[in-house]
Amino acid sequence: MKKIKGIIDRFEENIAVVEIEGATRDFDKSLFPNTAQPGDFVEIEGTQVTILKDETEKRRKEIEDLMDELWED
Repeated sequence: MKKIKGIIDRFEENIAVVEIEGATRDFDKSLFPNTAQPGDFVEIEGTQVTILKDETEKRRKEIEDLMDELWED
C-alpha cells in the first residue's frame, strides 16, 4: 500500500483535513492519534496514521526562525 505524507490542516467534527502536495483531502478523524494537531506532518498508509514528529518540529522551527527575522529590529 502506498504511503502518503501530508500536513494536518484542520479538524472539522469527525473529519481531518490533510494537505497533500498542495491539495486537501478529508480523512476520518478516528484514524488519527489523539495527540494529532493542525500543523503536524503525518504519514498515512491505509488506515494507519503516524505523526512524523521530527518533520513537524523541523517545520515549526523554520517558521519560528522566519517570524524572528520578520520582527527583528
